[in-house]
Amino acid sequence: MNATLGVIGGGVMGEALISRLLAEQKFTPDTIWVSDPQASRRHYLQQTYGLQTTDDNQAVAAEADILLLAVKPQVLDTVADSLSSDVLSGTPLLLSILAGVPLDRLTRRFPGWSVIRAMPNTPATVGAGMTALALGRDISPEHQQQARLVFESVGEVIEVPETLMDAVTALSGSGPGYMALVIEALADGGVAAGLPRATALQLAIQTVKGTAELLQQTNWHPGVLKDRVTSPGGTTIAGVAELEAAGLRSALIEAVGAAYRRSRELGQS
Repeated sequence: MNATLGVIGGGVMGEALISRLLAEQKFTPDTIWVSDPQASRRHYLQQTYGLQTTDDNQAVAAEADILLLAVKPQVLDTVADSLSSDVLSGTPLLLSILAGVPLDRLTRRFPGWSVIRAMPNTPATVGAGMTALALGRDISPEHQQQARLVFESVGEVIEVPETLMDAVTALSGSGPGYMALVIEALADGGVAAGLPRATALQLAIQTVKGTAELLQQTNWHPGVLKDRVTSPGGTTIAGVAELEAAGLRSALIEAVGAAYRRSRELGQS
């Protein structure tokens, strides 16, 4: 891509995007600027990827054709206040991965910019992420394409109305945490049944991964797969009956609901 990428916030997700964009040669190290308040983090990113790093948000924003906000939602105003009016009067593309922060608030803090709100998830760090994009007003086809290129470097991308972003955050953004608990619980069950811990964890991880890939490749409804592996009077139906009795499905539904409400609260703060 013939553009300069500025990243404010050199944390886990910022690094994930940077590393994948460099690996796929979408950007070169000399076209990426990163600002981060921690000197140790700046040194790590500079040594690992050969990037330009600084603690000056203004310097990064001034260089950027595309500016990625990868900080905590609570520091949005601090970041915006660190940028001068001449930078804020420019027209680059702003990509925000701040959970719960709506487009109208971003537009007020970055007037005149093309703004796209994004919600990637943690598997982006290994190129298996899921990112939802909500486009701001009057986004050009070029900016839309640039945003997709950035986030397709770490997985799949979908576009949704902004009204659905809190739901996306609750399901896809928080979902890896739910799945980690499921995998850990499956492994614990294996240990309880006599398996060594390492073996149980390997089996649990691959089973969840393989099931997801099977559903994706076959396009089966999950209920179809469940019916295919639950033989009459067999082991799977015995386990499914216990899961239903324990309320697994309702617990996961309620977890998404709780995360959805929290995402809305963050957006109003």
